Amino acid sequence: MKKEIYPKLTVVGAGPGDPELITVKAINAISEADVILYDALVNKELLKYAPLDALKIYVGKRKNIHEYTQEQINNLIVDLAFTHGRVVRLKGGDPFVFGRGSEEILHAEAFNIETAIVPGISSSIGVPGASGIPVTHRGISESFWVITATKQNGELSNDVFDAAKTNATVVILMGLSKLKQIAEIFKAEGKSETPIAVIQNGTLATENVAIGNIDNIGEEVEEQNIKSPAIIIIGDVVKFHKYYESFSHHIKYSLN
Repeated sequence: MKKEIYPKLTVVGAGPGDPELITVKAINAISEADVILYDALVNKELLKYAPLDALKIYVGKRKNIHEYTQEQINNLIVDLAFTHGRVVRLKGGDPFVFGRGSEEILHAEAFNIETAIVPGISSSIGVPGASGIPVTHRGISESFWVITATKQNGELSNDVFDAAKTNATVVILMGLSKLKQIAEIFKAEGKSETPIAVIQNGTLATENVAIGNIDNIGEEVEEQNIKSPAIIIIGDVVKFHKYYESFSHHIKYSLN
């Protein structure tokens, strides 16, 4: 008897990397999938939750290396939903934080395909948090910015200039290649001594960290051989990281 097909797209957040930082709802969606389209930043250990006969297709994108264009991914979602049924689009972090999840939802809905979203732990808060860096802390940082470093045209986001003028914690994703430019912007605001951390492969056993200040972070990143994918965290909250240089000599903030 031929299996009845129910076209559906579920966009699922896979979290920041550690496979244990996945939600129960995400695991349930993966376990019911007929097809899984997964990204470069998704931990492949999560695929073990998928049915053995589920079709698993890598559609990851890294800088200048694309298995599929976004248009091709959109078309795959639609084609596979109609031919196989339940498609899970598995994305690193949270699908709605620079993950283009909303674009894929809208494209599927244009073909009257049922859609659902399973949020994930965004790397913008999960990676700093796992490293002991709170993005907010009473008396130190009342807010935080999450910025993608690069606009669609390849230029640095204008929001970095605006964020550098504030006292907020600034978290920059996909910005390692523009670190020098970012540092110059903060220097221009008189923030050469502001603490900064650059974390590669956050939450994973292969995590690599460079800690310093705006003035010397370029040297620290080179010394620690930091590579992409990496997250940049700027602000006094970086002092909470256990490897912050001479942390014991800095002002100790009340946690009460």
